[in-house]
Amino acid sequence: MQIETFRVFCDLVETASFSRAASLNSITQSAVSQQIRSLEQHFQVSLIERGKKNFSVTQEGRAFLQASKEILDTFENLGHRIRELQNVVAGELKIAAVYSIGLHELPPFLKKFRALYPDVTVKVDYRRSAQVYTEVLEGDADLGLVAFPAKRTGLVVEDFWRDKLVLICHPGHPLAERKRVRLKDLQGEKFISFEPDLPTRKVIDRMLREQGVEIQHTMEFDNIETVKRAVEIENGVSIVPQTSVADEARNGSLVPVEVESFDMWRPLGVIYRRHRAISPAQKQFVTLLKEPGWLEDPGAI
Repeated sequence: MQIETFRVFCDLVETASFSRAASLNSITQSAVSQQIRSLEQHFQVSLIERGKKNFSVTQEGRAFLQASKEILDTFENLGHRIRELQNVVAGELKIAAVYSIGLHELPPFLKKFRALYPDVTVKVDYRRSAQVYTEVLEGDADLGLVAFPAKRTGLVVEDFWRDKLVLICHPGHPLAERKRVRLKDLQGEKFISFEPDLPTRKVIDRMLREQGVEIQHTMEFDNIETVKRAVEIENGVSIVPQTSVADEARNGSLVPVEVESFDMWRPLGVIYRRHRAISPAQKQFVTLLKEPGWLEDPGAI
């Protein structure tokens, strides 16, 4: 019996899909079925309920799942433990990050990480929030970086930073003359928004709704760079993370204004798969990411 068989079984249970388990392991659906039957015949138990509309696992299957995870963890950790004993942090690290984190919070950290661990090849892909969760769950990314991190089955979620949310407007906008504003001051304003499914948009909508503020959604975009460009050409105002407008604030193309509210903070989180061995590179990345002070304070407005 090969170790890959245990991995196939775990992937089948976690995805509840023969086709997805086949894809994750680069084999056919028929091969998945054959490997599951081989396990059942070897241990003389039924692991998967057959003949039912919905995918389900037997009581013996649930026990076998836990044992399989322990076997895989032991096997996959062998190489990591040997490298740790040799103080070797190397290999490839695949990261999926939402645009704002990948373009603004992440670069100074990556510079520090690469200087400390030059033998690690870091690949960063920029994704929408839902795609980050999916890629980490499906094993296409080792780590994910998201805003307003949410708990998901099969994932470990750890907070590592809080970014302040600020109002941004064109220098010629009346609100640009203010040091701070209230959410109520945005009543009737033309607003450049993130698309409705993005976590930051949902939080901003909730805050405005709780304050009874009605705005005019004039444009919606899926990334922060396009939002900023739309505000620069005087199409409206927006609320964005403070670190994302540091360059524009310095060159005067946008004016960030503090919003008087106790909850104008955007938590950032790192996610990775539960029940999967963590490589030395992943471990050091997460450890360094959570160290205080790695991200420069953008300063007061």
